[in-house]
Amino acid sequence: MSKQSWKPGNMLYPVPAVMVSCKRPGEKANIITLAWAGTICSDPAMLSISIRPERYSYDIIKETKEFVVNLVTNDLTRACDWCGVRSGRDYDKFKENKLTEFTSEFMDTPAIEESPVNIYCKVKKIEKLGSHHMFIAEVVGVTVDEKYMDNKGRFDLKATNLMAYSHGEYFALGKKLGTFGYSVKKASKKSGKKTGSKTGNKSGKKGDKKKH
Repeated sequence: MSKQSWKPGNMLYPVPAVMVSCKRPGEKANIITLAWAGTICSDPAMLSISIRPERYSYDIIKETKEFVVNLVTNDLTRACDWCGVRSGRDYDKFKENKLTEFTSEFMDTPAIEESPVNIYCKVKKIEKLGSHHMFIAEVVGVTVDEKYMDNKGRFDLKATNLMAYSHGEYFALGKKLGTFGYSVKKASKKSGKKTGSKTGNKSGKKGDKKKH
């Protein structure tokens, strides 16, 4: 196997492309599309988003100290892309994309009603890293679309048809390849079913069952 050496660059793909909504009091709400976003802590639940200081939404979030991360489905991909190449200085992005503002109990900043999952965040710290500044935020609440609740009262995230972003392109998520911990489970001799291994994760925390 041969390898090529490249200069440093962002090659951590695929990633979620998310639509982040924000709003100053008395002004129209805005949406910024971001690919630099991710989970950073399970307890307390925290995430980060990174934004260039020249972006219209940067000052809004810096001043209000809050924002909403809206997950993007296949059906929302076009709106997601549009909000990433147009500025809120020039357009009302909710209106242009026929999106609905949804105000929750958690904050005045509206979420996108058409998104299946809305994550409400309060900024705790801003790190000036270089081209982007990272907003480190605590999750203060989540709303989910009830139509994705199954008959056991559980939220079926895979049924929402989320998309992913990779090196300038959008992709529908593919088939399931396994479940967390499947690599260390052993087959039961009697039933043939998989059973947990002693080397498996025993934390029991849902937040720890994500990709690391």
